[in-house]
Amino acid sequence: MIKQDLMILEEKSIFILREAKAKFENIAALWSMGKDSTTMLALARKAFLGKVPFPVIHIDNSIDFPETYKFRQDIAKKWKLDLIVADSEIKPDLVGAACCGKNKPETLKKVMDQYGFDALIVSIRRDEHGVRAKERYFSPRDRNFKWDYKDQPAELWGEYSSKMDTKGHLRVHPLLDWNEVDIWNYIKKEKVPVNPLYFSNNGYRYRSLGCTHCTIPLKSSAKTVDDIIKELEETKEEERSGRSMDKEREYVMQKLRSLGYM
Repeated sequence: MIKQDLMILEEKSIFILREAKAKFENIAALWSMGKDSTTMLALARKAFLGKVPFPVIHIDNSIDFPETYKFRQDIAKKWKLDLIVADSEIKPDLVGAACCGKNKPETLKKVMDQYGFDALIVSIRRDEHGVRAKERYFSPRDRNFKWDYKDQPAELWGEYSSKMDTKGHLRVHPLLDWNEVDIWNYIKKEKVPVNPLYFSNNGYRYRSLGCTHCTIPLKSSAKTVDDIIKELEETKEEERSGRSMDKEREYVMQKLRSLGYM
């Protein structure tokens, strides 16, 4: 993986977060308690004088790992987050996975309608998946939550469009340019807290976190952040290879994202 200048990445992400906060009246952020969304919150705290100045949403299907729930409790208290927990129904969906497929965006839509949010910060990265590489920093969703990946606004020379469909919302992606190693290097540099499931336990660790039904651990002896960085610099395994759902197939992921999946 190519190492990038963390200072440049940080500055751009902070700029995007500040732009989003200035442009939208009622903005929120998604937080899965994973490394990326927690890093995004750490960046927000740096951008806004030690505080996260918008509500933080966790879409909870009730079957996350116990370590994840404890991490949520600890960090929400430590960082004084305005946390919204929205319960997601578990039922069959178009990818045959009841836990983390189309059901989560349906729950998110209800939350967005209930609170009237006009923008949502999401911590996806372009390098995670081919479909996510099509995203923009400011990405419009229509009133039905649909994403038109064939017709997106141009983003040139630091100019970002905030236009959106009436009653729709904007997705804001401050981590698009980061890669997996960048995230871990930033976690090391800034001492960002992370879910303990990322570290090796009995020879296995989780590299990408979902819930207990759709995430499997991978063989690893990495017990520290330095160990993880070294492992990532040597591996050829895909980051989301531990996500067992059919949604990881590109055509399914594209269909899900067009319907509002994170």
